[in-house]
Amino acid sequence: MQTIDMAQTALREMNATLHAQAENTNQTVWEILNPKGAHAIACGLDAPIEVTVKGSTGYYCAGMNQQATINIKGSAGPGVAENMMSGTVIIDGDASQYAGATGHGGLLVIKGNASSRCGISMKGIDIVVQGNIGHMSAFMAQSGNLVVCGDAGDALGDSIYEARLFVRGSVKSLGADCIEKEMRPEHLAILADLLERAGADAKPEEFKRYGSARQLYTFKIDNAY
Repeated sequence: MQTIDMAQTALREMNATLHAQAENTNQTVWEILNPKGAHAIACGLDAPIEVTVKGSTGYYCAGMNQQATINIKGSAGPGVAENMMSGTVIIDGDASQYAGATGHGGLLVIKGNASSRCGISMKGIDIVVQGNIGHMSAFMAQSGNLVVCGDAGDALGDSIYEARLFVRGSVKSLGADCIEKEMRPEHLAILADLLERAGADAKPEEFKRYGSARQLYTFKIDNAY
């Protein structure tokens, strides 16, 4: 295991070291000590390495991640895993605003709660939140899956496109054009796989599915240019 202590190593140097890892590196397991809420830790990684951050992080940790597995042994500030492309990001604690925003792929697991706008404009990412999520989550969510084992706040799925939302608990309110939808066998299969991969102790049959009613301006062919 390779260890980087941020009490002794600058953020830019730490990220540069991780960026230097190629796909054929034999230094595949990394540990980051003393993050102390620093911003942009382990951003832009593009190699199949494992990075464990021993503590809580600030803004944009694990942003633009590709291939890497990043485990945050604490809580994460705003924008964790923003624009994630592939790989896995696991947060042992809570996540602040817009976790997984605009994510194109990969798996984001939040073992605690997520704040507002979780999964905003998601574009293919899978997000599993084992606790609750805040208001305006999955706003304009285009594709991918958002799984919430707890409750969801106001305006869930506002102006949603084709993403699938699964919520086990209560939903305070649904956003514009978001409705409850039938849970078919294929959805149960997708949900079972995501729950297993996230290590979540929940059963697919306990969830409800939400998605687009396809009544907004963007779904009307006469409005296409």
